[in-house]
Amino acid sequence: MKTVYLGMTGDIIHPGIINILNEAEKLGEVIIGLLTDSAIAMHKRLPFLSYEQRRQVVENMKGVSRVVPQEDWSYVPNLKKYKPDYIIHGDDWKTGPLSRIREDVYAVMKELGGEVVEVPYTKGINSTALNEAQKSLGTTPEIRMKTLRRLIQAKPVVRIMEAHSGLSGLIIENLEVKKDDGVHSYDGMWSSSLTDSTCKGKPDIEAVDLTTRLQDLTNILECTTKPIIFDGDTGGKTEHFVFTVRTLERNGVSAVIIEDKVGLKKNSLFGTDVRQELATIEEFSEKISAGKKAQVTKDFMIIARLESLIAGYPVSDALERAFAYVKAGADGVMIHSKEKTGEDIREFCEGFRKEYSNVPIVLVPTTYNRFTEAELHAWGANIIIYANHMLRASYPAMVTVAKTILEHERSLEADPLCMPIKQILELIPGTK
Repeated sequence: MKTVYLGMTGDIIHPGIINILNEAEKLGEVIIGLLTDSAIAMHKRLPFLSYEQRRQVVENMKGVSRVVPQEDWSYVPNLKKYKPDYIIHGDDWKTGPLSRIREDVYAVMKELGGEVVEVPYTKGINSTALNEAQKSLGTTPEIRMKTLRRLIQAKPVVRIMEAHSGLSGLIIENLEVKKDDGVHSYDGMWSSSLTDSTCKGKPDIEAVDLTTRLQDLTNILECTTKPIIFDGDTGGKTEHFVFTVRTLERNGVSAVIIEDKVGLKKNSLFGTDVRQELATIEEFSEKISAGKKAQVTKDFMIIARLESLIAGYPVSDALERAFAYVKAGADGVMIHSKEKTGEDIREFCEGFRKEYSNVPIVLVPTTYNRFTEAELHAWGANIIIYANHMLRASYPAMVTVAKTILEHERSLEADPLCMPIKQILELIPGTK
């Protein structure tokens, strides 16, 4: 029997896919090339279902003979590997970003002596609308929490942006930029203690208790679906940290980052000497270990933030601490620096990768921001956090509008600086 190749995401099964599958079954034995998380995540949003969940669904669909992983966005590698007699696809790929892939498919099938079969696009099916409808269903704490680990496995760099309100969370949730290599978007959100306290008009001194922080975090959780990394400051006392872990895990937060400092909190970007404020390796390792033991699931992550470089210690001290924290159970490390050159960060990443090739490295390039995500990944970074940019952008915008109204004694001149009310209503789900 002849073989037919059909590439599929398998996250949303709609009548258009069933129609193509029925046509494929008429031609021969149907091989489904099921795109992996990594193949998808480089070009569009990570599927709601994991690869294994999608595989189980597709394997049980009528007409499917077997399912094989497609680990590349392009069909070409699998076509060369399985050498099907036919590849079948909807004719909607004649235009748009998939048109280049279509050209490659025709070339390789000609080389293999096979045939490309194009099925007319099923009318009445709007994939974009289906994706929006799926997104509007929201998520569960369990699914949200698991997503960060899936993203780390699927993408070279996980892109995280600071959110300090439900509105800023909605921007991060929905913003997309189309580029030649696919759709670029933010993968998740950073709940920063600095931006949270600043929004309240209070200093960032770790005086706000977890209950108060969770009130604002809940506003973000209720209107978004993407994973959240929580800024846990020092984590507080060890006996308190275990409750923090359980609370965050229960609410669906994916990870907490705690720093190895003690005493009154001072922001790391100030030039003060915090050498005496670093915790000992032993006491911070004990805190990490206690937090890991308190977890209910394996999906929640505790990431150790290293303040050695901020405190004036050499890279060797940061590496010694990092190795100890990983042995204590840390799921990743975050290294911080106020140097604009980034050389100390690069040295740390290279040294850490010699010892641990798979443990995630988190970078926050606030000061060394001339480096691209690709360059930071080349150093060894897995997660990039833009830690305070949404708040920093909002403040000068609000000051400009307020000043403009004061100067002109009316709001007409401020209109070009403001979002129209109609767009505000369209932005918030359920207000139309």
